Amino acid sequence: MRSSRLVLVGGILVDIVLGVEAVPQPGGDVLAPSSTLAVGGDFNVLQAARRQDMPAAFGGRVGDGPFGRRVLDALDAAGVVSLRPPTPEGDTGFCVVMVDSSGERTMVTAMGVEARLRPEDLSDVALIESDTVYVSGYDLAYPHGPVIVQWIADVAARVEVIFDPGPLVRDLPASLLEVTLASATWISLNQREAEVLTGEPDAATAAAVLLERGTRLRGAIVRCGPAGCFLAMPGTPTVEVPAFRADPVDTTGAGDTHVGTFVAALARGERPADACVWANAAASVAVSRWGPAAAPEYDVTARLVAGRLGPHA
Repeated sequence: MRSSRLVLVGGILVDIVLGVEAVPQPGGDVLAPSSTLAVGGDFNVLQAARRQDMPAAFGGRVGDGPFGRRVLDALDAAGVVSLRPPTPEGDTGFCVVMVDSSGERTMVTAMGVEARLRPEDLSDVALIESDTVYVSGYDLAYPHGPVIVQWIADVAARVEVIFDPGPLVRDLPASLLEVTLASATWISLNQREAEVLTGEPDAATAAAVLLERGTRLRGAIVRCGPAGCFLAMPGTPTVEVPAFRADPVDTTGAGDTHVGTFVAALARGERPADACVWANAAASVAVSRWGPAAAPEYDVTARLVAGRLGPHA
């Protein structure tokens, strides 16, 4: 797969990240010794791709308020092209992310204008044949889910589509999920999400089963955190790609970093298995950094990959 851009039309919002010793029990309260306000959501995927030198564009909605302005500033700083002006209908939403002492995250999202795309918002998003379009399960769960899924189905014949079902996979409308799986050329998800979709607790088996869920799928990637990932492709045995050593401080955005880096590596012409090595390397750096948009730069990732694939990488 060769791709000129990574294009995203879904939800970019602002993350309010709180570092806590442990998430409070219902009715409880805890102090957060650290906090960060950062642009997150699907932005993490775009930033990961940009830090691997892949062009990227955003065609979703941005609010005309303080959160929306923060999103536009972040897109500009990352070198992501914004395809539409802010909407005056409200502000961008936000997500409260509590990160405990183990690096695990717990999230609550308040939706804004980014969750209310209309068909006319997408009709003027100009795609190039070599583009890759990213779609998140969050967008299937949002009010605009049917709009995005219909648009993805309409453009799928012209572009690559990578789908990450995300943590809400159990609650996604079945009809939207099936259409998205039928449109996708790649699917990437974590082991828990893969088990929800397939009923298979074994990651390698789940990856192979996922290939049967979509007629256009060229590959399924099941991310297993510190164990690395599994890659299944039609007609070949499932491949285990080991992780890189990491000292996790914040796992927020690690999956997004993995997806964005994987797509960028494919765009450079890497073999899918080697693209997974790049993705694992980038994710290992991301979890060692505080904050959601923590994807490493190309040269940082390349140094890690060179130790495994050789300096030609």
